[in-house]
Amino acid sequence: MLLIFSCASPKISKIEGKRIVINDDIKPNQSIEDYIKPYRLHVNRDMDSVISYAPETYTKTDGKFNTAIGNLMADAVYSEGNIVFNKRTQKNIDFVLLNHGGIRSIIPKGNITTRTAFQVMPFENSIVVVALKGEQIELMMQYLSRAKRAHPISNQLQLTLDKNDAVSSATINGEPIDSNKIYYIATNDYLYDGGDGMTFFHPNEGLYSLDYKIRNILIDNFKKKDTINPKQDQRFIKLED
Repeated sequence: MLLIFSCASPKISKIEGKRIVINDDIKPNQSIEDYIKPYRLHVNRDMDSVISYAPETYTKTDGKFNTAIGNLMADAVYSEGNIVFNKRTQKNIDFVLLNHGGIRSIIPKGNITTRTAFQVMPFENSIVVVALKGEQIELMMQYLSRAKRAHPISNQLQLTLDKNDAVSSATINGEPIDSNKIYYIATNDYLYDGGDGMTFFHPNEGLYSLDYKIRNILIDNFKKKDTINPKQDQRFIKLED
C-alpha cells in the first residue's frame, strides 16, 4: 500500500472578524454570578476593611522634588523592608529609591482601606536591595538631578541641587557619599531591571530579593498607624539663589 502525504500548507484566502461591543446589553450568566458571589463578598469585605486614616488628601503632584505621598511610600519601604533585610543579612538598608510614575492613585482624605493600597500600587512590584559602590550612587544622584522629578527617596538621603540643577550636596545619614564604600539601596524589581532609565543599578556588588511587594508593605505600614501624617520636607530640594 502506498500512502502519499502532502506537506503543503493550506492557503487562507480570507479572514473575517466581528466586533462585539461589551455594554449593559450583555446579560450576565446567572449561574456563574451565583457561584462567584460569596467569593466577591469575601474579597470586598477584606478590601474595604479600614486600616488607618488620612487627615487630608495626598497626591503625587503636590511637590516638584518631593511629595508627601512619595515620602510616605519610600519611608514605609525603608521601615518595613529593613526589618526583613536586617534579619536575613544583619545589615541595614542605607536608603530607598522608588519611581514617581509608580504612584498610581491619590490617598484621599478619610478612612484608608486595603483597597487604598491596591489603588496606589496596583502592580506586583517587589522590593530588592542592591549593593552598590559609592561611585554608582554618584551616578544615581546625577540621574535625579537631570530627571528633576519627585522620585520617592527615603529620608536617609538628602539631595540638594543648585540653581543650575547641578548637585550641590548629597549625603546619606548625614555623611558625604564615599565612592569606595558599599551601600545597600532598596528599590523595586522594575527599576533594578532598568525601568525609567535607571541603569545605575548595574554593575553592582550583590542583589537581595526580599519577596515583599510594595503594596503589602503599604498595608503593613498603614496598620501600624491610627492616622498617617506624611509631609514634604528637605530630603530633595533645589536652591533658588
